[in-house]
Amino acid sequence: MPLIPANQPQLIRSSQKDEYYQNCLRNNTNEAFQTFAGSKRWLEWRKEIELLADLAYYSLTTYAGYQTLGEEYVSMVQVDPSKRRVPSHSRRAALVFLHTFLPYCLDKLLVYLENDLQAEDLDSHASPGEAGHRWSPASCVRAQIRRLVRLLTEPQRKALLPMLLVFQQAVTLLHRFHVAVFYLSGTFYHLSKRATGITYLRVLDMSGDDRLIRSSYRALGVVSLLQLALTLLLQFNNLRQRQRARQEWKLHRNLPSSAQPVEASGSRASRCILCLEERRHSTSTPCGHLFCWECITEWCNTKAECPLCREKFLPHRLVYLRNYR
Repeated sequence: MPLIPANQPQLIRSSQKDEYYQNCLRNNTNEAFQTFAGSKRWLEWRKEIELLADLAYYSLTTYAGYQTLGEEYVSMVQVDPSKRRVPSHSRRAALVFLHTFLPYCLDKLLVYLENDLQAEDLDSHASPGEAGHRWSPASCVRAQIRRLVRLLTEPQRKALLPMLLVFQQAVTLLHRFHVAVFYLSGTFYHLSKRATGITYLRVLDMSGDDRLIRSSYRALGVVSLLQLALTLLLQFNNLRQRQRARQEWKLHRNLPSSAQPVEASGSRASRCILCLEERRHSTSTPCGHLFCWECITEWCNTKAECPLCREKFLPHRLVYLRNYR
C-alpha cells in the first residue's frame, strides 16, 4: 500500500489519543494502589506509579514493535531515519526511556535541588525528616542531593539558585520552540522522537489536501516563533531592569545621609520597616509605601511585591525621592 509522511494534524491527534489512554491507565493504577496500600502510601508513591503506568503502556506497544492506540487510530507506523525499516529494538528502547523516564528524573531532580537550595538551615531541616521517613524510590535521590548541597558554601548556594531557575525556564522555552519548529517542518512532535530520529509514515489518503494542511500549520509555526521571540524579549528587558536596579543600588547605597534633608528621627513615619532604622534615600513603591532605597531594592531581588500590602510590581517602577522631606 502507498505510504507517505504523516502530517501535523495526524501526529497531534495520535499524541492526544495516546495521552487519553495513558491517563486512563494512570487513574486505574492509582485507584488500585490506593485501595490496597492506603492513601498515605499512595501519596508517597504517586509519581512513581504514574511512571510505571507510562512505562507499561509504551513497553507493550512501542518497545514490543506494535502501534500505540493513537498511532493505530490515525493509521501510521514508526520508521527509522532511512524511512524504509521499522526502528530497531535499541532505538525503540531509547525512545521509551527518553519519553517517560527522563522527564520524571529531571522533574524530581530540579524540585529537590530547588527545595534544598532555598532551605536556610539544611542540616536541621533534613535530619528529622530523613530519620523518620519511610523508604521510597525518591528518598535515596533526595538524600544524595542534600549531601551534595551541604558541601556548598552559602554564597555558592545563593549563586546556584538563580542558575537553577533560569534552567527551569529554559526547559519550558525549549519545549515551546520545539513545538513551533514542528508546526513548520511537520516532523518530530516530541523531543524524544527527534533525539532518536523516529518519524512516521501513513497510508495515503486521497480525501485531503496535504499541501494546504501543511501550509496552514506553517503559518501557525511562524506565529508561535513570533510569540516566543516576544516572550524572550520581555524577559531580557526585565533582566536589564533588574540589573539597572542593582547598579543604582550600588551607586546610592554609600551616599551620605546629608545628601537629602534630614527627616524627623523621632517620628515613626520616617522609619523603614525593613531595617527598623531612619529611612535613608527614601524610595516609594507604586502603592505609595516608603522604604530605604537599598532595603527595597534588595527585597525586590527575591520578591517583586510590596513588603506591607503585598501588591505585585516590577523593580523598575520604584521611585527614588531625591528631595523628599
